[in-house]
Amino acid sequence: MSKGTIYGLGLGPGNPDLMSVRSDRLLRNARHVAFFRKAGKSGQARGIVNGMLPESVIEFPMEYPVTTEIPLTDPRYNEMLASFYEDCTAHLKELSDQGEDVVVLCEGDPFFYGSFMHLYSRLRDQAPVEVVPAITGMSGAWTATGDPITWGDDVLTVLVGTLPEEELTRRMSDTDALVVMKIGRNIDKVTRALKASGLYDRAWIVEFAQMPNQRVCKLSENCDGLTPYFSIIIVHGQGRRP
Repeated sequence: MSKGTIYGLGLGPGNPDLMSVRSDRLLRNARHVAFFRKAGKSGQARGIVNGMLPESVIEFPMEYPVTTEIPLTDPRYNEMLASFYEDCTAHLKELSDQGEDVVVLCEGDPFFYGSFMHLYSRLRDQAPVEVVPAITGMSGAWTATGDPITWGDDVLTVLVGTLPEEELTRRMSDTDALVVMKIGRNIDKVTRALKASGLYDRAWIVEFAQMPNQRVCKLSENCDGLTPYFSIIIVHGQGRRP
């Protein structure tokens, strides 16, 4: 029996209209669909594809054992996640060995800060795996601001809010345009780094980019009620132009 293919399916920033034709086709013909979610939640990726899956689809929710409950520096964090990814990999490999194709839902692009990468690195030598690229969340976010992210020779830097504050400030000070991902509980630290690097007054925060509940706000203005966990910070470049 030939093995089934595991597809890392990029869903784009959140609006199904921004999904690729190939992703749409694979979704609507899927027999097995896997997706990540926090325990007790439906999952962002699963919510994006509501109404697009066949009625007979078999779903495999992969529930994180930990997200922000313990610090990233705690050895238990990596141990628990590694065990979780191994279990998910084993299940997907079993389906592939049975000749079943599996679609794994990935928010944004599968190869850009996505959980699918941890499955891909474990599966790539054990089963056929294909990655379907997509529009990234950050692209959806800077488009939502209504201004280009880079001009001319601008250098774009992508940072994660989990970095130490000193490192964030140094890298922010050395770029023309900026994207900050993984903000969450790091919002105060990221804000201080933006102020120290002189970028705070140019910074935007975009929540749920390209989704029906999208919010776009200048960080220096009133952004009450905005959720950093589902947000991206954008600073536009001001480079050379005709």
